[in-house]
Formats: sequence, C-alpha cells, structure tokens
Amino acid sequence: MKTELRRVLRLRDLIFYGIVMIQPTAPMPLFGVASQEARGHVVTTVLLAMIGMALTAVSYGKMARVYPSAGSAYAYIRGEFGATPGFIAGWAILLDYIINPIICVIWCSAAAVNFFPSIPLGAWKVIFVVVFTVLNLRAIESSSRTNTWMALGMGAVVGWTLWSMSRYVFATGPHDALFFTRPFYDPATFSWGAVSTGTALAALTYIGFDNISTLSEETIEPEKNILRATVLVCLLTGVLAAIEVYAGQLVWPDFSKYPDVDTAYVYVAGRAGGAILFAAVNATLLVANAGSGMGAQIGAARVMYGMGRDAALPRWFGYVHPKTAIPSRNVLLCGALALSGAWAMTYQLGAELLNFGAFLAFSGVNLACFRNNYLKNPGRRWIDAAMPLLALAICLYIWASLRWQAKVAGTIWVAAGLIYVVARRKNTT
Repeated sequence: MKTELRRVLRLRDLIFYGIVMIQPTAPMPLFGVASQEARGHVVTTVLLAMIGMALTAVSYGKMARVYPSAGSAYAYIRGEFGATPGFIAGWAILLDYIINPIICVIWCSAAAVNFFPSIPLGAWKVIFVVVFTVLNLRAIESSSRTNTWMALGMGAVVGWTLWSMSRYVFATGPHDALFFTRPFYDPATFSWGAVSTGTALAALTYIGFDNISTLSEETIEPEKNILRATVLVCLLTGVLAAIEVYAGQLVWPDFSKYPDVDTAYVYVAGRAGGAILFAAVNATLLVANAGSGMGAQIGAARVMYGMGRDAALPRWFGYVHPKTAIPSRNVLLCGALALSGAWAMTYQLGAELLNFGAFLAFSGVNLACFRNNYLKNPGRRWIDAAMPLLALAICLYIWASLRWQAKVAGTIWVAAGLIYVVARRKNTT
C-alpha cells in the first residue's frame, strides 16, 4: 500500500512554521553589518528588501496553486520549463536547504560554548545535529506544535526587547524630530550605493519564506493557504524586522562604534535592558537558529522526496515512513550532511552558498510565474507580467552581489548536478 503525506496543516500552522523558519529575530544577527554597510539606514534597507521578497512570495503562492507539490521551486520550474531546468532549480534550492542547517549547527555550537565552555565545540555539533534529526523524525503534527511554541517564545523576548528600548529612548530624551527620522533618511550619511549594498544584505532577513511551499501536500486547501501564508509571513517579517532595527538604531545611533559588529544587536539590547536582557537576547538567538536549522532540514528532506518521487533523483529518496508520514531516510541523510558540513565549512562560506542557491531558485520561480500567469494566460493583464519580472530583477541583483568565492563554489554544485543529469540519461539510453 502506498504511503502519502497527510493534509493536516492549517493557515495558522503554516504562518508559525514560516515565522520560525525565518525567525522573529531574523534582523538581529545582521544588524551591525547592515547598519555599517548602509551608513545607518538599516531600517530603510529592510523595507526595500521586503518589497522584492514579497513580490517573490506572490510568485511562490501563485505557482503553488498550479503545482500543489512538496517539491516547491523544483516542481514549479519543472512544470513550466521541463525536466532539466526543473532539476537544476531543485538542485539549487536543495543547496539552500542543505546549507541552512549546517550554518545553524555551526552558529548554535559556538553560542553554546559561550554558555557551557567545558563542553567541546565538536561535541555541541554532534548534539545539535542529533536534536534536529530526532525532532524532525516525528510526525508533522508534532513538528508544527514545536514551531508554535518556539515562535511564541521568541516573540515574547522580542517584545521585552522593544519595550526596554522604548523606555531607554524616552528616558534619554527629549529628542527632536530629526532624531526619530534619521534611521530612515540621514542627509549627512545617505548614499544610494551604500543603501543598495545594505539592501542586498538585508534580504537575508527573509530567507526561508519559500519553505512554506514545501508543505503543499500536507496543507489543507493549499491552493488558498500557501499563497496567503507565504505573503503574510514576508509582510509580517518585514514589519517586525523594521521595528526591531528602528528601535536598535534609536538606542545606538552611532553605527561606527559597536563593540562587536557581528553581535551588535546584543550590545544594543544590553544598553537598553542591562545584563539580563543581554543574556536573554543571546539565548534567544541560539534558539532561533536552532528552529531555523530544524525547519531547513525537514525542508531539504521534502525537496528530496519530491525529486525522488518524480524520478529526478533515485527512487530511494521518495520513501515515506508508513507510521509518521515523514520522508525519514532523507531526514537522516540531511542530518549526516549537516554534521559533516559543520566540521568542514566556515559560517561565512555557508551563508554565502545559501544565498547562491536561494536566489537562483527565486529567479527561476519568478520566471515560471511570468510564463504561467502572463505568457500562457489568455486573460492576462499587465500586472501579471510586471510583478514577477520586477521580482526577478531584484533577485538577480542580489544574486549578482555575492562574492566570487560563493559564485565559484555554487557553480561547482550546479555543474555537479548537470553532470548527474547527463550521466543518468546515458545510462537510460
């Protein structure tokens, strides 16, 4: 008897899943670097990036109506452009999903050592991989409940942080109007080139929204709920992120004097709320990265499942456990890859490779949306072309801004996928 995925997820479950995948704390790790790159206009970069990501989210939602499949970008591009482009898209987004848990394991392990220095870094890497894998081997309903509690916990800490920052700002006042508008536009430091560079970086805040579409086959009424959840998660993330970085800039206006640029937001929180809030934000970012790692691991497992079921990968990848309805073999494989990658890769290279795969796939989805909703649609409107093409242009801009090291490594990954396709065709002819 064939075992299939169960349709149990509601709109609320999808939104919580997306929020945990992106993280309510998403702009915090990037705050210092983005603020320096954009010369203090990080809130502006977050809002500009939201436009591009929301437009891409619309493309994902529209394509999910046409192809309600667990394969996500792979299924959409394969359906519009054929097996080979679809495989390359799936291969690219698979890189994204595989790398995300790797960098989360690296970051979480380093953060855990700060709390428990007596436990070696290598041991923490093993612990986090095991935790991610065991939790993802449970039924999808259990994973959804975990996501809900994690989102609520992170939201509570974000609320505490914003309340403390508000108290600090008003306690150090009064401030003039320019003080409150400077994070959006400061004529003394504004540069469009700097803001553009910052926007490309701030787009990382939204990475992970596309994971919602991998749950299409487990979603009730996916033709409605996938689009709604994907766009809502992007918009909610953008608004919350803008509020977080705006408050941070008000508390710490001088973007050139962070004690540590990588953990700048933690120091900003410490200035507003003292040592307790400093530690709480540190701990929350640890939990947030753990949630992202778990979500990405199960997302990778589902992309593998979709490709294996369609024979783009060996049928072995299309297996679903009969009791949990989880692609358990893929979850275990992703756990092994996360562990090996955490030992062999730096966090910086991993983050850049994640962007390579993500924005390559995003560009393909926008092209597929343009073809399906405009070129193939007899009742097409100008908006059906404008939205996906504008989203495509933004995604290509961000993709082109990657460092050459990431482009070389990403190209090698894509080339390996093409070699696999060619070799497979030769073996079947």
